[in-house]
Amino acid sequence: MTRSMKAAVLYKYNQPLVIEEVTIGEPQVGEVLIRMAASGICHSDINVVKGDEQQDLPVILGHEAAGYVEAVGENVTHVKAGDRVAAALWRSCGRCYYCASGTPSLCDAAHVLDSETRVHDLKGNPIRQGMRVASWAEYIIVDQSQVFPVPQYMPLETAALMGCGVITGVGAVINTAQVEVGSSVVVLGLGGVGINAVQAARLAGARHIIAVDLLDSKLETAREFGATHLVNATKENPVQVVKSLTQDRGADYVFVTVGSERAISQSFEMLRKRGTAVIIGLVPNNGTAPLPVRQVALTEVRVLGSFLGSTRLTSAFPQLVELYQQKRLKLDELITATYPLESINEAIAIVDRGEAVRNVITF
Repeated sequence: MTRSMKAAVLYKYNQPLVIEEVTIGEPQVGEVLIRMAASGICHSDINVVKGDEQQDLPVILGHEAAGYVEAVGENVTHVKAGDRVAAALWRSCGRCYYCASGTPSLCDAAHVLDSETRVHDLKGNPIRQGMRVASWAEYIIVDQSQVFPVPQYMPLETAALMGCGVITGVGAVINTAQVEVGSSVVVLGLGGVGINAVQAARLAGARHIIAVDLLDSKLETAREFGATHLVNATKENPVQVVKSLTQDRGADYVFVTVGSERAISQSFEMLRKRGTAVIIGLVPNNGTAPLPVRQVALTEVRVLGSFLGSTRLTSAFPQLVELYQQKRLKLDELITATYPLESINEAIAIVDRGEAVRNVITF
């Protein structure tokens, strides 16, 4: 059995998405069919739209998703039809080396949905479900490991952001770096991930939270989420500002949330001895940044990668939801505006210009 739905399909890079009718099949063993309520627009999606990251086309993008369970395949036990749920970006098998060692975000098992698609055009041609979610559509099919229940008090527009931007930014600070109370923290780039890194540093008790961006509007948003110092890199030298605030030692932690080789290189200039640089933003395919190897050795700095905030979804989501309920984690405030699916190209353009923290498509 298949059902028809509207979806935003990318056929060519750097071209508008096409809103058209496609079909989606039934969930198979271990899969969940979700009727979409909301989907965020993340820069990772935009990188694909612009061709900075190459994928097989045609493809449906979108990976911050929330909605209602429509149906489940065999062996799905933790959610049922009618449940309010959100879906995360990655799948985990629970059995491979990485899952068993407590890092399910790095699961390297082969999943059926990595090689098959449940979506086709009206002629029967396959359309890729990109970013492992494909949430710029009225329905999605995902692996059950990607799905988590959403409590009634949380709006689904808010819950959608949990699947990537929130867990990536918060997790990088709490899980990957394990920022200590009283630390000095720098966040380079203030998109959805950067803003969440800022508020996670506040939750962790950082003394200095130095937010760096090129736009004053983003800096003011960072202040609302807990930044103690704001640096517009077009007007000030961020390295000098960081040094002046830390008795010329440098910061304890620098989080690079943008896919910029220059920002990665600059992060090393901001670190104190034994400081930690955390690389979160993904540079374009085959991108590289020079590593000051001698400096790394002499000053014992650490360079860490952080993918999806090193998050264990089953434990992290309830914890973050509780912080949201206690009003200690700002999530509603991340949403700049909502748009219907038919206006997705406009919503993408606004995010790409840096005029929104998160725009959300609602269904």
